[in-house]
Amino acid sequence: MEGLRRAALAEDAVRYRFFAAAGAGGEALLRRCAETIVVRLAPLLSAYVWQRQPFRLSYIPAHIGGTTLFGDNVEDEWFIVYLVREITREFPGLAARIDDNDGEFLLIEAADFLPKWLNPENSDNRVFFYKGELHIIPLAETDEEECDPWAASPTISQALTLLASRSEEFLAAEPIRTAVYKRISGYPEKIQDSFHRAHCYLPAGIVAVLRQRPSLVAPAVQAFYLRDPVDLRACRSFQTFPPDERVMTVVTFTKCLYAQLVQQKFLPDRRSGYTLPLPSHPQYKAYELGMKLAHGFEILCSKCSKASPHSKRNALSGPLWERFLSSLKEKHYFKGEMEGSAKYLELLHMAEDYFQQSVTKPEGSVEVNPGDEILALLQTTPIDLKELEREAACLPPEDDDSWLEITPDDLDKMLKEARNESYPSSSEEERKYELEAVAESMKAFVSKVSTHEGAEMPWSSDESHVTFDVDSFTKALDRILGADSEELDSDDLDEEQEFDFSDEDDEDFDAENQREDEKVSPNELIGSLKSYMNEMDRELAHTNVGKSFTTQKKAASSVNATASQNTGPDSGAEDPELTPVDVDMNLVANLLESYSAQSGLAGPTSNILQSMGVYLPENADRIGSDKGATG
Repeated sequence: MEGLRRAALAEDAVRYRFFAAAGAGGEALLRRCAETIVVRLAPLLSAYVWQRQPFRLSYIPAHIGGTTLFGDNVEDEWFIVYLVREITREFPGLAARIDDNDGEFLLIEAADFLPKWLNPENSDNRVFFYKGELHIIPLAETDEEECDPWAASPTISQALTLLASRSEEFLAAEPIRTAVYKRISGYPEKIQDSFHRAHCYLPAGIVAVLRQRPSLVAPAVQAFYLRDPVDLRACRSFQTFPPDERVMTVVTFTKCLYAQLVQQKFLPDRRSGYTLPLPSHPQYKAYELGMKLAHGFEILCSKCSKASPHSKRNALSGPLWERFLSSLKEKHYFKGEMEGSAKYLELLHMAEDYFQQSVTKPEGSVEVNPGDEILALLQTTPIDLKELEREAACLPPEDDDSWLEITPDDLDKMLKEARNESYPSSSEEERKYELEAVAESMKAFVSKVSTHEGAEMPWSSDESHVTFDVDSFTKALDRILGADSEELDSDDLDEEQEFDFSDEDDEDFDAENQREDEKVSPNELIGSLKSYMNEMDRELAHTNVGKSFTTQKKAASSVNATASQNTGPDSGAEDPELTPVDVDMNLVANLLESYSAQSGLAGPTSNILQSMGVYLPENADRIGSDKGATG
């Protein structure tokens, strides 16, 4: 168990592991839970369509768990998170870890609310689901009561012992739990929302196969979606699914599978026999979907192995299947349906499919190719073409697929909803576009300390102000410029070549500088610094640089600004030229100018301000001009 460190995972794969909490029963508990979980999840998972691989538990010494490839459908990964949480809720003696190829993706989801000490280097074996709640084991307190961000991660044994004895202390902070739980909210009802039912014009053999194994639609779509020229050779003749006997049917996809199938442009080989009607035909989409799906099934069958087609069927005649079926009956899985009825057989086929996908497999067992299973089903399933044609005459309506298209307005609405969820206090009713808030936010951002990991964004303008030690600053500046920095000139740099500084001279020089520091008061150093600044102001006053800034006098009164301009540059008054610059006004003016130049698109100004929770209103002048141009 101590060697269970983060191993390399395949891309788009999620790993889940369940451990017996310290003193909770060990191996006996894990073995008992493994069989019980399979039965408990059967009603939920028997109708679920996985993108690549199903949720499957197997017993491994010291824990039970598995790895699932979720492919392009990230919802499969978050559905597994929901399952893991529910399992730990129903089995309080289990603690669960879950990660993927990105690492602790639960922490990534709640990245805005994590404590500063938590980083990828020390997060291993700290994040657990226990008793249905998310827990994070903190760093051990040092003698100085400070957290070492580079501390080693605990072992699994240490983490389980802490969870069993002090789980209340390690409950993740409420914002972290809220961010994670929000991502898995809506299950199990959300499963039905992930489906899309569409009409497809398919060969009768495929319709019969899908009646027995609805989940085979996923590998068929993947086979078509990831096809290559070699795969398409098998689709020239269609030996398994010729287009002669096709019927209209309803196929249940996930939205991800449906999008993959419908969005690809594809024309069949003329030798295949598959033809499409004109695009204006009312059932053109059903013909096209059926043609693509038939290509996927044909590709799967062309890759079938030489293994016995009955190898997978034999799994349903063993003692493990008998115990599984008996447990389903005890849990009222068949909902009182009479054995042999159509509804009973439908539920039985779903249970068989789920058992063959998710049941614990013996070590060394060979994974059956989907093409082998399809061929086996074709041999054992009767095909009544007339019955299928009668059913095609009264099909239920297909689902609306308008969700595939997102208008710019829909996208803006989605972004606003996400923004309001991230910043509840910045709703339209409460948000006030005050320029002072913009200036203060930028000041807070500039005042933050950045590291090699990037700049730290201030999330609230209510944070304490940055302290500034004048004495330390002036002493440090004086050490850089030298004690006699007022008399320093660029020509003095050439004279350094005439001096030979030895180690002894350096020590004397440092001692002399230290004595000079003790003699010069902070007030004198500040006065020296101010003299430099004043001299720079006088030099810049005779250039055009100062004219690009708004001064405090101009910002305070436009009347005074006009009067100042009427005096002219030769009035002899030096004070107006040296009027202090209004930093806030220049900052806001430049930000607004940059924001306006973005023309409603993403840009540096909006990105920086939004990262700090500050949102500027839309440019009404630009919107009005756009409407005028189009009108």
